[in-house]
Amino acid sequence: QVQLVESGGGLAQPGGSLRLSCAASGFTFSRYAMSWARQAPGKGLEWVSGIYSDGSDTYYKDSVKGRFTISRDNAKNTLYLQMNSLKPEDTALYYCARNIKGYMGYVSDLGSWGQGTQVTVSS
Repeated sequence: QVQLVESGGGLAQPGGSLRLSCAASGFTFSRYAMSWARQAPGKGLEWVSGIYSDGSDTYYKDSVKGRFTISRDNAKNTLYLQMNSLKPEDTALYYCARNIKGYMGYVSDLGSWGQGTQVTVSS
């Protein structure tokens, strides 16, 4: 079965960096678009960033453009999210997810989810 395991979350200071990883198994990773989504305390799920199956195109939520970079290593079945210039409003539980049809920007297109990794940005 599809398994997605996130890691790399933690506590960072404003302006700091973290790198999230997502280890995928149970499906042919290289055939699927993948995304990162997040849920802040007391708020709904929101799509953050996505990447097509071959890594040729990447997409970002406006509030993270220029600060976050999504990438993937299909040989290692791993998805990454490099987060720089972190802000307190980036505090959330971050999820790795497999896209259903590759529609970027929509939580509704995310069909399989990991358990999440907590990112807290605070001084």
